[in-house]
Amino acid sequence: MKLLIIGGTIFLGKHLIESALARGHEVTMFNRGRRDEGLFPEVERLRGDRRTDLSALVGRSFDAVIDTCGYVPSAVRATARLLADKVDHYTFISSQSVYAYFDNPHADESHPVQQLTDEQVREAEAIEPGGHTIAVSYGAMYGGLKALCERAVEEEMPGRALSIRAGLIVGPDDYSD
Repeated sequence: MKLLIIGGTIFLGKHLIESALARGHEVTMFNRGRRDEGLFPEVERLRGDRRTDLSALVGRSFDAVIDTCGYVPSAVRATARLLADKVDHYTFISSQSVYAYFDNPHADESHPVQQLTDEQVREAEAIEPGGHTIAVSYGAMYGGLKALCERAVEEEMPGRALSIRAGLIVGPDDYSD
């Protein structure tokens, strides 16, 4: 299977690439190229910034994409739109933080998600991602942004998208505290 991993040099993306390679998949990684240049020499590396330059993905096709680092809806939408006719399936790593309320232990995917104002979305879109782009960069907007990213992927690739609403992901190479 030809896989595109968006991100890939730190934490979750790194583990996904290791797993995919161990299973014999052909892996391409798309990221900004800011760290671990020597990591995975057998993996094709495409450089770009999903906020400003997706040109390295133009004309490319893959069986599936796994998006490990989508935080703002405009960037996720642009990526999904560009790949919509070139990818069979899009997996978006989201968060359980999308839920508006955490007081129901039986909540499922049908429960309400956080909502953001247009002003909050504009504020989040203006945040320049630094080193590690993590939830704290977006503060209280994080869950609502992830919900909007999920919606963007599903709208661009209806019926071919999976959003994984993970809890806290921790483990080897975790860069958070």
